[in-house]
Amino acid sequence: MLKKRIIPCLDIKDGNTVKGINFEDLKNAGDPVELAKKYESEGADELVFLDVTATIENRKTFVELVRKISRELSIPFTVGGGIASVEDVRKLLEAGADKISINSSAVKDPKLIAELANEFGSQCVVVAIDTKKVKQTDLVHIKGGREVTELTTIEWAKRAEALGAGEILLTSMDGDGTKNGFDLQITKQVSEQLTIPVIASGGAGTADDFVKVFNETKATGALAASIFHFNEIGIQDLKKQLKTQKIEIR
Repeated sequence: MLKKRIIPCLDIKDGNTVKGINFEDLKNAGDPVELAKKYESEGADELVFLDVTATIENRKTFVELVRKISRELSIPFTVGGGIASVEDVRKLLEAGADKISINSSAVKDPKLIAELANEFGSQCVVVAIDTKKVKQTDLVHIKGGREVTELTTIEWAKRAEALGAGEILLTSMDGDGTKNGFDLQITKQVSEQLTIPVIASGGAGTADDFVKVFNETKATGALAASIFHFNEIGIQDLKKQLKTQKIEIR
């Protein structure tokens, strides 16, 4: 039984941490290096850094910012945004990332997943899936959520695992930033059909949302941003509440 992980996420645009709702209306949420330090000291289990406009602007993730953040961390650090090659990944790992997250580039060229897994090991490769309901079907979206594909979320998650992904970061675009709770339905479906870890993302608003996602799905991690950035819930307080619910956490 894998212990559950609490994972803050830094969405980065132009070097600043930002947060929006349903991937829109991004607002500044603070300095990423300072936030990384804060989460390290508060007991976060991992940290995710996503350069949310790297793919749209065809710009590589800020390697220097990754380096600065990694210097502050001893916990696992995942970096995503605009990653499209073995060389991109090598630069980020050299800058201090432990894992990388790919999304649009994996959908466009699925063999990239296998290439990265062969080069760096599956444990390094996180496939991020941005999912949104379209006419009652959960479909994969790319380019920061701006473009819908014909891939169903379940089938793409299974294929990513088969190609060598070590983990899935599953973000509900419908839930993103709403604080209405994780999308338990799609998280349950994906986490039950895969053998690799699944991180639930999108919609966290209260400690109870974390309790539900861990009790009602097989997700092994839960990711959140704004509730941590704006001090609506502290990581230590959240972990205490999870322990009272007999949820095994790191």
